[in-house]
Amino acid sequence: QVQLVESGGGLVQAGGSLRLSCAASRIIFSINDMGWFRQAPGKEREFVAAINRNDVSTYYADSVKGRFTISRDNAKNTVYLQMNSLKPDDTAVYYCAAADPGHSYYYTRPYDYNYWGQGTQVTVSS
Repeated sequence: QVQLVESGGGLVQAGGSLRLSCAASRIIFSINDMGWFRQAPGKEREFVAAINRNDVSTYYADSVKGRFTISRDNAKNTVYLQMNSLKPDDTAVYYCAAADPGHSYYYTRPYDYNYWGQGTQVTVSS
């Protein structure tokens, strides 16, 4: 059973930074596209960022461009999300996701991924 475990969430003031990590196990991490999504109370899960298996291409939601950076370390089976200049609107549970090769040609929809972590809470106070 594939496991994705997120960490690094917490409470931060507006303008602050957090770095989320997602450690993968029981998976050939280097061949999976990886993504981050978030879900605020009463809202649908939304795309945040993605990075392809070759660590060449990255994708971001317009709302986080210029503030968030996704990266991966295939040697550590870990994907990161560096979040800077945080805003109260960034408050949500953040989920890590992985996609098997061939699962989808796209990166921005929840069903483009077939493995999910349990989520980590990020709260940004004003």
